[in-house]
Amino acid sequence: MPTQIFLASTLYGAATLAAGVDAGVFPPSARRILLTSTHAVTAEVSAGVADMPGFDALRPRFDEVLDWNRVIEPQHPSTWNPRPEDVPLWERQLRALWDLGGDRVELIVESLQVPPAQALCRIFPGAAVDVYADGLMSYGPTRVRLDPQLGMRVRRVLHLDLVPGLEPLLLTEFGVRVELVPSEAFLKVLAELPQPDTALDAVGESPALLLGQYLSALDLMTPDQEEELHVSMVRGAHALGHTELVFKPHPSAPAAYSRRAEEEAERIGARMTVIDTPFLAETLYQRLRPALVVGCFSTGLLTAATLYGLPVARTGTDAILARLTPYPNSNRVPLALVDALLPDLADADAVRTWTPPTPERVRAEPAGLLTAVGFTMQPQILAARRPMAEAYLSRHLTDRTWRYFTRRRLTALGLPGGIPARLSFLPRSRAVRRVARRLRRVLR
Repeated sequence: MPTQIFLASTLYGAATLAAGVDAGVFPPSARRILLTSTHAVTAEVSAGVADMPGFDALRPRFDEVLDWNRVIEPQHPSTWNPRPEDVPLWERQLRALWDLGGDRVELIVESLQVPPAQALCRIFPGAAVDVYADGLMSYGPTRVRLDPQLGMRVRRVLHLDLVPGLEPLLLTEFGVRVELVPSEAFLKVLAELPQPDTALDAVGESPALLLGQYLSALDLMTPDQEEELHVSMVRGAHALGHTELVFKPHPSAPAAYSRRAEEEAERIGARMTVIDTPFLAETLYQRLRPALVVGCFSTGLLTAATLYGLPVARTGTDAILARLTPYPNSNRVPLALVDALLPDLADADAVRTWTPPTPERVRAEPAGLLTAVGFTMQPQILAARRPMAEAYLSRHLTDRTWRYFTRRRLTALGLPGGIPARLSFLPRSRAVRRVARRLRRVLR
């Protein structure tokens, strides 16, 4: 039997792996190693996965827990890759360090396109690979064209059924099989995690839970804009009648990012509790049973709606979509899915009447949207899906769906909605641009 090495950089990912182990998703093995990796910019002083509250409940599923950061220090795990000529040396080193000997190795990793998953796969070139999805981003296409020698080693893409009936586009160019991690097993694992303690004792029944994401660290908005996003969550939840609020900031976000939201809650007469302990949002769903979960495009929104049946609402997705660059940015798919599936916090009627998406509804609309967005992001990788993208755009390109695309991108790819081929010279014409500038000046 092989030695299985599981790579996890988040507690959510480790919980997904634990659920897979419990459900028998992974075949029997002689030894199971959980390899944790901390990707924070200041990884040396940041809490790792094994230090997070609740990790001790997951530890028994694995024979050993090792730290990738320590193995490669002082290199950073999200940027380091071994040089090709050093790969045999690294494999011998890790086999000796982890007492692998001549064992057959199987790798279960996340985000195969980038280190540390890619580094680990290169170091063990003979290992079979499973990829598991840690969130909504894996519904999108592979971010870069992978070396076929790596892509063909992948046996499965494992994912939670966060959008019922929707299959990830990740690695479909290699014909990789998609397999679900049972939701029941995942919920059972989450139920084992310790509940947040005294910080929530004073919170009333059925509060509104607000989720922060630290989007400024991803360059999706400025710190001021992110603080204003939190303020808009407070205002929107209060406008729907919620006076008891709980704010869960991202674990890496500075404490200052919640201050303006706290001030706004006090100003409008709401009571807000800030959870500064890095618990999973799902433990709060179990403890609080919130009356509403509000966020931008957090995976936690779909977890709340699909797995826990909680009311949810989104805010800020349209603004981020409007300025998201470059076009193939991997956040485009999570943004599009949350924007298309969940109600806008500002639309009270939509929030009150919204119901979780069914597989039939997903196959009728969001599945086509995902294909079209995925193809426009990676047209070379998903070349076989061009006819499906054309069919969707020719029928469903409306005022509501235009936000997910740009006319420039559709024109460049020759897709419906772009400028017709016979007029394609217009954007490049200096004379046309000069007349357009003059016209704008006149209109102003």
